[in-house]
Amino acid sequence: MDRRQFLAASTLSVPLISTPTSLSKPTPVLPGADVLADQRWDRLRGHRVGVVANPTAVTRDGTHIVDAMVAADMRPTAVFGPEHGFRGTAQAGGSEGDYLDPRTGIPVYDSYGKTPEQLAGQFAKAGVDLIGFDIADVGARFYTYIWTLYYAMHAAALVDAGFLVLDRPNPIGGDASGPVLDPAYASAIGRKPIAQRHGMTVGELAGLFDGEYLTGDAGKRLRALDVVRVRGWRRDHLHASTGLTWVLPSPNMPTDTTALVYPGTGLFEGTVLSEGRGTTRPFEIIGAPGIDWRWVEAVGAVHGARLREAYFQPTFGKFTGLVCGGVQVHITDPRRFDAIGTAVAMIVAARQVYPEVFAWRADNYIDKLSGSDRLRQMVSAGASAGEVIGAWEPEIAGFRRLRRPYLLYQ
Repeated sequence: MDRRQFLAASTLSVPLISTPTSLSKPTPVLPGADVLADQRWDRLRGHRVGVVANPTAVTRDGTHIVDAMVAADMRPTAVFGPEHGFRGTAQAGGSEGDYLDPRTGIPVYDSYGKTPEQLAGQFAKAGVDLIGFDIADVGARFYTYIWTLYYAMHAAALVDAGFLVLDRPNPIGGDASGPVLDPAYASAIGRKPIAQRHGMTVGELAGLFDGEYLTGDAGKRLRALDVVRVRGWRRDHLHASTGLTWVLPSPNMPTDTTALVYPGTGLFEGTVLSEGRGTTRPFEIIGAPGIDWRWVEAVGAVHGARLREAYFQPTFGKFTGLVCGGVQVHITDPRRFDAIGTAVAMIVAARQVYPEVFAWRADNYIDKLSGSDRLRQMVSAGASAGEVIGAWEPEIAGFRRLRRPYLLYQ
């Protein structure tokens, strides 16, 4: 996905302070990285380990897992960096290239944009026999790190390497919702038929990918798949309930509130409206020149959030330097908030109230984001938000059944 550089930006109106994403007292949660460290890294002994990671791969005290491994004399053989890079120095659509990590001296391979076959070539060149994966996801199908996971698994199967996932909580909880991808619309932002909000951890997704899809693409399942489970996480836990520090997984995902709205308002990337890039609240602020107070009135009440009339001036991205009118989404009850339903209601209202402003991107990118042409076709034909949402209910029920055997947490 084209996720450009996030910059601090002033807006013409000062945004309200967002409501905390959970009212419950934080419960100590241990990510897989901490659990593996507590086990003295025993699952890695006797292996030449390659680590697929980015800056989110940290223990509770903020130490990067690769640095923790080196300190524990469990030095990885190689590291493989995704989009934005292993240490996170690159912006959206970029990576860091191949280099020796200055801190550890470990070879870092640029894996961004590589096919499974190319990744397999990197694994073979590095001589690794166990791939460790530790990257935080945000719970949306079109967030690309879960497809980094899938391609790494595919490559590991090709070279007959074992695969170890250091699991992390899903920051927006364990519920699945939204449309399921039609395989005819598979792309880099959605390769397999999972729900738009999948409600799974990366460890659970690894099990689903291995059990349902890998044989069809790689000709076989993984030789061995091991998941280091999170301790203390439940499916109803949001990020703020975990006590974990939020580490930006990408430049335009600055807070856990951003993650809560993203499975829905990320759809605006498929329209001509600004999705808030170039503001301090990407994906929470949406709008365009020519939009005004009527949008909030047309959308009306939404579950778990309040929409506020807002005006802003993006510093980059769509409408750079222009005054935009629109909406800021303020989450009031994160457990009731329906990100996808809210976004659909906003899209339907924008088309009805501002037919001279609202339009889909000319390349129909919305089809890749939503997983088919159904959303675009129904909205363009004048369907209501309720009709659009109701159209995917049978398939989301099917996805919930499909994923059930792979769920690891209550």
